[in-house]
Amino acid sequence: MTQKLDTLQAALESVLGERIVRLQRERGELTLTVKAADYADVATTLRDHPQLKFEQLIDLCGLDMSSYKDMPWDGLRYCTVSHLLSVTLNWRLRLKVYAPDDDVPVVASLTPVWNSANWFERESFDMYGIIYEGHDDLRRILTDYGFIGHPMRKDFPVSGHVEMRYDAESRRVIYQPVTIEPREITPRVIREDNYGGLH
Repeated sequence: MTQKLDTLQAALESVLGERIVRLQRERGELTLTVKAADYADVATTLRDHPQLKFEQLIDLCGLDMSSYKDMPWDGLRYCTVSHLLSVTLNWRLRLKVYAPDDDVPVVASLTPVWNSANWFERESFDMYGIIYEGHDDLRRILTDYGFIGHPMRKDFPVSGHVEMRYDAESRRVIYQPVTIEPREITPRVIREDNYGGLH
């Protein structure tokens, strides 16, 4: 396994060179971080170069790094992570890119490179608000079309802003402000003295 990772790391360093922002090796996996400006070009190179041959994009997701590991974060807030597979050379790679603007996070779409990115990018847009420039059909996929906001942003209320219900009187679905009262859901544990033999 180590020799295969050494070979992949050497190939990435020789092919991509200056376009590598960070190449991290941890837990038997390689994570390649690139700049947003190089993202689409690097993805095409990863797919087409004979030393790399990453034919498949297996997964793509968005991340909000604002409270990563419950610690203060001083870097860019929104990140897109892609998991790539080379069937020919039997190796995997994690590709990361950070959106350069936290207010309007935009990165290039990978759908022209791997068409499997299509719905993954739609989900990331819907949940995190990351815009994938060049995507043919970037619209919501999990939330209602009238939904305002992005549920996985850490600044979004868990209960949402609006709720919908069916009104039998008007015989249609009605949208109204949320009526759920915020409450603490941490259970209180009360134990007797010497519970379970503990002192």
